[in-house]
Amino acid sequence: MQQPLIIMDCERMRYPNTGLYHFCLHLSKAMLQQPSNYRMGLYLPECAKEHFHATTPTLKHQSWHKFYMPFINDFDIWHTTYQSTNYFPATSKAKIVLTVHDLNVLHEQKPAAKKKRFLRSLQRKLERADAITVISEYVKQDLLKHTHISRKKIHVIHNGCTIDATLQLSLPPLLPTAPFFFTIGTIIDKKNFHVLPGLLVNNDYQLVIAGIVQSENYKEKILQEAKRLGVEDRLIFTGGIQESEKYWYMQNCAAFAFPSLSEGFGLPVIEAMYFGKTVLLSRATCLPEIGGPHAYYFDNFEPAHMTQLAFGSMNDVQVNNKSKVISQWAKRFSWYEAAKAYSKIYEDLLK
Repeated sequence: MQQPLIIMDCERMRYPNTGLYHFCLHLSKAMLQQPSNYRMGLYLPECAKEHFHATTPTLKHQSWHKFYMPFINDFDIWHTTYQSTNYFPATSKAKIVLTVHDLNVLHEQKPAAKKKRFLRSLQRKLERADAITVISEYVKQDLLKHTHISRKKIHVIHNGCTIDATLQLSLPPLLPTAPFFFTIGTIIDKKNFHVLPGLLVNNDYQLVIAGIVQSENYKEKILQEAKRLGVEDRLIFTGGIQESEKYWYMQNCAAFAFPSLSEGFGLPVIEAMYFGKTVLLSRATCLPEIGGPHAYYFDNFEPAHMTQLAFGSMNDVQVNNKSKVISQWAKRFSWYEAAKAYSKIYEDLLK
């Protein structure tokens, strides 16, 4: 008798240099290594197949699948890895696992109609799902506040640390010429990057911002703030970068700053902590949960406070030799452990 087939939706791997890309990549690889009583398959875009062994069962993503999935009853469990996906087999006879990363749309300056559509779509998926997972306790509480879960259990499964210790660092094309602060993420309003030039006031540090630009208007806002503070000549935008380049920036930065106002988890926080870095965070959403007691938190975004916190924190880490404990905190977040938790959900559904 053939083992049950589970399909993990990795469609979001169409978009490199994003958090969802890395979530799908690292979790799927960890899942494929799990000992199990089922077969693991992936729903993949063609561009992502190179990351997996040729023998891995795959379904090729096609844009028209949002309207019709010809394979809709060819699997036993479908794991939807993104709450706003357009590829959701609602009419399949299979069991559905739904992972919710965030409800950020509700906390952003979006039209009320868009928020209403998001909630309506999410609610339909929640009602259809046989198991619901979230990536932080914060997301769980947000979900309970804004949706109707009924009696279904919500499983909190933290993401793992994405750092590949075997990957060689490579020099980025844009190299800082002085000690620097580093941040990474899509350049959009919710990341709150426009406050970061405040870290450069009354010192000679530079600021490196890595990530694809989704909003040119917001990038201009960051530049205007840097000009207002007279620090624009020490601001570096890299655009999207390779993993090996990201590792170089993280290993060599003076501190990692992440003032985001809307996160479901915040993978870069754990990545920076893996390298034992001073990490400066906002107190918003899930970040205190993820950074824990070994990160440092902005109480406000006034330049005087930000620079005082940054330099005081870097001194604390250095004088009290805290890099090792910071790194150990990051290593608590494991894709292997996450895969074990998801595998337990799959097996419970197959009983």
